[in-house]
Amino acid sequence: MSDIYRSRLKSLALHERPQERLDKYGPEKLSDTELLAMLIRSGTAKLDVMSLCDRLIAEAGGLPQLINWGKEDFIKIEGIGPVKALQLVAVMELARRVIRGEMGESPLLDSPEAVFDFARPMTRGLDIAKFWSLCLNRKNRLIKEIEVTVGTANSSLVHPREVFKDAVKLGASAIIVFHNHPSGDPAPSAADIQVTKRLREAAEIMDIELLDHLVIGQPDQDPLKCGYYSFKNAGLI
Repeated sequence: MSDIYRSRLKSLALHERPQERLDKYGPEKLSDTELLAMLIRSGTAKLDVMSLCDRLIAEAGGLPQLINWGKEDFIKIEGIGPVKALQLVAVMELARRVIRGEMGESPLLDSPEAVFDFARPMTRGLDIAKFWSLCLNRKNRLIKEIEVTVGTANSSLVHPREVFKDAVKLGASAIIVFHNHPSGDPAPSAADIQVTKRLREAAEIMDIELLDHLVIGQPDQDPLKCGYYSFKNAGLI
């Protein structure tokens, strides 16, 4: 990396720096790098803040992917220490809460599309599989979301008792479950189909309705371009 690249921020005219541009033009005119630089504030002796933010976004694969980064992810980037990492984790959590807040305190989850919109902020950018359960009341409004298991890069195993334990405790009338495919392709695997069958059988025994199981991917990786697979829509629930 050249010294010219490292000192990019110093070489910018005062009116071209992020803080001055933010004040003059407003946040919508700033690039992703500039907005992130306003949060991080400073770089290192070898890397200015703009170049540091470029690297951070590149490593994540884009700004939206940062929303699921944790402390350990951030501190792997040279120039991000524990304090900055925690500040960024807090910002990302605020972003998630804002997104969820737009849906209301108790969102109505009465369609695969509504569940997909709810699930996307939690699954975006994950490189491992996770499995969630959504406990619902009689009107299909969310009581509580439960992260049931964390898997590997290739799979996420779940047992019915882990899924229904909290649903029973919370007095849920129904549940919807979903998990992500890190590849972005939401086509269900043989294991996904088997898990759904077991959950459907357990739901009948527990007298808690299993409304759907969604596999969450990305629209650009989905041959059907919708970004998710619904077992209900497929007639398998």
